[in-house]
Amino acid sequence: MAMQSFNVTRQLSITGVFTALVCIATIGFSVYVPSTKGYFNIGETMVYTAALLFGPLVGAFAGGVGSMLSDLFLGYYIYAPATLMIKAFEGFVVGFLSKKGRTFVKSYSPNKWRSFTIMSGVVVGVLVSLVGSASYSGYVEFYSGIISAENPAAVLFIPMEFWLGLGVLAALLILAIAFISEPEFGLEIVSCIAGGLLMVLGYFLYEQLFLGVFALAEVPINIGQMTIGLMVATPIVKVVRRTLPQIKS
Repeated sequence: MAMQSFNVTRQLSITGVFTALVCIATIGFSVYVPSTKGYFNIGETMVYTAALLFGPLVGAFAGGVGSMLSDLFLGYYIYAPATLMIKAFEGFVVGFLSKKGRTFVKSYSPNKWRSFTIMSGVVVGVLVSLVGSASYSGYVEFYSGIISAENPAAVLFIPMEFWLGLGVLAALLILAIAFISEPEFGLEIVSCIAGGLLMVLGYFLYEQLFLGVFALAEVPINIGQMTIGLMVATPIVKVVRRTLPQIKS
């Protein structure tokens, strides 16, 4: 009974910490999207980290509640109800696929998973290059913290070459990890992409059906969130598991 009580307390503590981390990551950096009245953020980094490390339930709660609180704090009230459901589903799917998929990892040779990870790296590199150069090149407005959308923290010019180089760097990083990492790394990339694409679809449907805005404008924005989220989260998860091997989702 004492052990069961400890496990429940531990799970609640972890969930609370990652809910706060999702909220902080989302609020800490954002780019306003006038055409949809939404914003780009890096909250996916913590949604994916929570889901990959601690499974679907923690991923769902931290992703849904943490992201919804961010919408409320930043003043994007019209997105809060949808964010709760969409980000919760995203976190659940990432955690579920990464946890259940380990049985498939054991049934395939490391060479097959290495090849799969290499292909995933190429896909991520292409996504970063295409989405970044198409949606984030030129003058962009950056925001940090809970501030008004009319008062950007900075307006910067980002050349297209920056995103092309970043895409190549992302692909090379994943290719390098494919040869030194365990087979699960490729599975985690696919889990993040699957959950991320469902997030993209969820926001597109919400904006198209309920908000009446130009929903296609935010599709590349959300794909960018997904891509940066998995680029940051998967190495973090790898380091944490190596440092704290007792952590299992």
